[in-house]
Formats: sequence, C-alpha cells, structure tokens
Amino acid sequence: MGFNVARSVGPAIGGLIVAVAGAAAAFTINALSYIGLIFVLARWRTVPEPRVLPRERLGQAILTGIRYVSMSPNINSTLVRGLVTGIGASSVMALLPLVARDAMQGGAAIYGLLLGAFGVGAVIAAFWSHRLRAAHSNERIVRYALAGSAVGIAITGVSTWLALTLAALVLCGVGWVLTLSTLNATVQLSAPRWVVARALSLYQMATFGGIAGGSWLWGAITEGWGLTTALLIGAAVQLGCVALGRWFHLPETDEMRLDLRRFSEPETDVPVQGRTGPIIVTIEYRIAPADTYEFLGAMAERRQAQRRNGARRWTLLRDLADAEVWIERFHSPTWTEYLRHRERFTADDALVGERVRALHRGPDAPVVRRLLERQTGFPPEGPDVEPREWTPPMTDPTRLS
Repeated sequence: MGFNVARSVGPAIGGLIVAVAGAAAAFTINALSYIGLIFVLARWRTVPEPRVLPRERLGQAILTGIRYVSMSPNINSTLVRGLVTGIGASSVMALLPLVARDAMQGGAAIYGLLLGAFGVGAVIAAFWSHRLRAAHSNERIVRYALAGSAVGIAITGVSTWLALTLAALVLCGVGWVLTLSTLNATVQLSAPRWVVARALSLYQMATFGGIAGGSWLWGAITEGWGLTTALLIGAAVQLGCVALGRWFHLPETDEMRLDLRRFSEPETDVPVQGRTGPIIVTIEYRIAPADTYEFLGAMAERRQAQRRNGARRWTLLRDLADAEVWIERFHSPTWTEYLRHRERFTADDALVGERVRALHRGPDAPVVRRLLERQTGFPPEGPDVEPREWTPPMTDPTRLS
C-alpha cells in the first residue's frame, strides 16, 4: 500500500516542484532524497535465520520460483489481471502531459495539479483499502476499482473542464491503488514463505511490463488516432479486465493454509551426502476398485503439489498382476534437492496427502522407498561392505564373446 501511494504521490510532488522551481530543482531534490534511504540501509542489521539446508544457487532459485508460479492457478490468475491492469491503467499516466497541454490548455502548473488529484485518490484508497478488504472479496474490490478507473479514464479523455478532469483523476487514483494493492496482497498471501519473494517479483514483472508496454502503445495510438481515442480505448481495456474475472478469478486467501509442515531428514542405511543422487522415490498404495476414481482425482492434485515443490518425472503406475496396487514415483537430482522438496510442503499440500492415505486399504501405511540410482560396474556403498581393491569391469568385446 505504501509503495503504491508513494508511486502516485511522488509524481504529484514532482510536478508541483517543476511548476514552482523548475525541472532542475525537482531532480536535485529527488537526488537528495536518497540520502535518508542510504543512511537507513547502512544502519540496518538483520538477524540471520538458521538454515537446515544450503542456499540455492541464483539460477536454480529463479527457475524454482518460475516453476512454482506456473503451477499455481491462484497466482497465475493474479498475474494475468496485473498485466492487463498495467496496460489499461498506464494510459492515463502516460498521456497526462498531453491532457494538461492540449485538453486543459495549460503548462507545468496544470500538469502538477492533475498529478496531485491522482495522488489524492491514491491516498483515499490507501485509507479505505483495509476496511474494504475486511468487508468484501478480493474479486469484488478489483472489479469495482477497475470499473471506477475505467470511468475516470473515459471522463479524462473527453473532458475539457478542469474541475471535472480533477475529479476523474481522483477516481483513477482510487482505482489504481485499490487494484494494485489488492493484487499485490493476493500474490503474497497465495504463496508460502519460502517462495513469496519470487512470486511477488514475477507479479511486479508482469504489472510493470504491462505499464511499460502500455505506455508505448498509448503513445502510438495517440499519434495515429488522437488523445481522446487512446484514453477511451484505455478505459475499454480496464472494463475488459473486469470481464477477465470470469476466467481468471482472484482467490480468497483467508482459508489458505500455507504454513510449512515440520520437516525431518529421513534416516538411511546407505550413507548419503548432499550431492548424492539421482534419488528415486516410490510410494505404494493399495486401493479398492470402488475407490479408483476418487483416488485418481486426489492423485491429480497430489501430482500438481509434488511437481510444484520440486519433484521431477512424476508418474503413477498400476501393477498388472494386482489391480489394487498403485505406485507413485518421482525423481530428485540430488539428496539435497529431495530434502528441499520435503520441506516445502504446506498444510494444504499435506491435506491432499491425507486424502490419498485415507483411501489406502492396507494393514500398514503406504510403503515409501527412497532409492539411489546407480550405474553398473561401480563399487557398492554401505556399512556392511568391506573396502577392497576394485578392478573395473571387462569391456573388451572380443573377450566378452
């Protein structure tokens, strides 16, 4: 909320400084404003969190975040809405200098006043957003905010009266902050803590990508068809984003249980290290024929959770000799990656596993096997194997014959 308000109020303050003291003064004050931020960051001391596993490498961490978001429908819906909102909402900010010059027949002072009206709307939305989220669903807030923003953009496009344009820009500011802050909060509350920063960065990339691309688009449309046409199309895009709610509905985050379950490293008889691998995990279930369809439905959700948390090459197998036996199988490249996969399960993910285990009809729990893939011709490992001199296997094809 603070970020969106600052992003709206900052340009308004800059416009007023330009109107009063000129562009050079605005840039100078902007540069000096970073001194306080640098001072705070220099004095900031963080408390390191205890880590069970080593840090991920940067490239791997990025790919892990992309994988998680791509397999999370709730976050995907929010990213799509953020992208389209960025495209539509950027129309008024990108074209506001032309509104001040051409529609209002003004200069820097009028431009600063228009930005100030937009900032006032942002502040109003900031004060009311908490109450609105407590009383209404995320989808309803975003739909009304987008509709209000569309009305404000359309009025800005056709108005030549300063007072009416100022009121329309207040409405645009309200819609801007309500929409983006709600989408922002939805992303943060739809991802577990271990991946929330990466999910949020992808949301910001989608939204700011829409703003950047939209700014160019509205400039090109204005150059070809005029200012009013560009703003009316921008308003139509905002209404189109309202309609997108039918296919990309925003989730309600209150009932999500994204806290991580307790994690413990399984014991192994074969000695393993972090780089040991590949690791293959199999889980054997015994399912009654009458429960087959329910089991397959639950396993579809489990497949998504397993792959989202890092499982690779996930497959579900059925024993041809015993129709009740089903085997879940997946790979992890190393033992460390398998442990990461285990520690990333949330309480909601665990509920899916409980549904599957409830269908298991064996006398004991499903049989879990953690297997180390090995190549033939290499010496074995284990506490019961006596070390001895090892001779590589015979590879001469003439001798093999």
